[in-house]
Amino acid sequence: MPVPLAAVPLLLAASPVFAASPVLAASPLPADGFVPFTAPEIQAINQDGGTNGEVETFDPIARARLIAEQMPRRWSGRYQSFSGGPAVPGQLRIDGAPPVGPMGDLRGAVAVGGVESPVQGNLNAKSDQLDLLLLGDPLGGALEPGGAFQSVQGLSLSGWRAPRLTTPGGRLQLVPERTAQAPAAADPAPVRGLW
Repeated sequence: MPVPLAAVPLLLAASPVFAASPVLAASPLPADGFVPFTAPEIQAINQDGGTNGEVETFDPIARARLIAEQMPRRWSGRYQSFSGGPAVPGQLRIDGAPPVGPMGDLRGAVAVGGVESPVQGNLNAKSDQLDLLLLGDPLGGALEPGGAFQSVQGLSLSGWRAPRLTTPGGRLQLVPERTAQAPAAADPAPVRGLW
């Protein structure tokens, strides 16, 4: 005979499993391998910027505006394929970098091995992560359409992420044209890890 739905909560409440004392469940008896719960101490937040409760004051939106105003518009350097071969000259021209929240929206052109292609990308103002898509075809320096330059060091050092697994990619190292010449082949810049 089916049990009416209204009687189900009553049956569960009368069950001996649920009839156990709530005091025993809240404070179990000590046993081997069991450490009783101890509430953490309350820590006060210091307003003077001490070690407890520091507040991040970095503003990525303001930095994105600053990058849009002050970033050098012309970069030059070299591109080197990971498969070897000679390093070829590389240039980057930024036509615009308007801020979009904490990101810089980069538009311009890149020339690798003398072949110029339009580019579009994003530069994260907080982490300096860069994604730069090449929009043209053909591309210089054995680059293939569908790949992208990615970096965690802004525009100074980026890696080519090829669209196919059979293409090894490469390294694009740039410096602003107003500061120095292209970096020498013997002293590559150190690569900063993601974490």
